[in-house]
Amino acid sequence: MDSTYVFGQKGEQLALEYLIEKGYIILERNYRSGKNEIDIIGRNSGEVVFIEVKTRSTDVFCEPESAVTKEKQRAIIKVANSYILRNNIQEEARFDIIAIITNEEGTKINHIKNAFTPMPY
Repeated sequence: MDSTYVFGQKGEQLALEYLIEKGYIILERNYRSGKNEIDIIGRNSGEVVFIEVKTRSTDVFCEPESAVTKEKQRAIIKVANSYILRNNIQEEARFDIIAIITNEEGTKINHIKNAFTPMPY
């Protein structure tokens, strides 16, 4: 199995544990619609939260959250719309990023709430 994939899965597990500790109810993991995916879908404070997890071993070149480009945001929003329609979601929706840096020195989790909002195409 690809070590990048395994590293990413470790990050998603760390994010999941973090969210549960913060009182989030986890609705879905790795929810797919077409070729796109949302890492975690949860519920918190009356909102459905769509969460993209980015894990890196260093932030020397850039912060992990910078990997969530406008193109990636559009893909996440598309999947979120599909999920909302398929599940008849009535709550407000929010898009978060959890940026994780984990290495032999430790783990740092940065939870960015309302990291981006849907924009007209």
